[in-house]
Amino acid sequence: MAQDYDSPKDEIEDDDVAQFAGNANQNDGSNIDDDENIIAENFELPGADLSSEDASVMVTPMQGDEFVCSECFLVKHRSQLAYFNDGQPVCKECAV
Repeated sequence: MAQDYDSPKDEIEDDDVAQFAGNANQNDGSNIDDDENIIAENFELPGADLSSEDASVMVTPMQGDEFVCSECFLVKHRSQLAYFNDGQPVCKECAV
């Protein structure tokens, strides 16, 4: 059967109704597990008590070839130094 896709579609055909009804029955959501306790157990919320946890990150002190940017307060290598603002260093990213 030929279909004219350019013509406006004013009425819903029986085939379209059957197709939409079939999709509605498949997506009714009856197979979704709604137990909130089971769902919540899989997520770790921010602000959880981590006082008993040990940090596994090794922190090294600032090196002689590094500076703290006075704008973003990040430690940068001296190759990232753009200029000094009132005697305070500013990195290239903040200077843009």
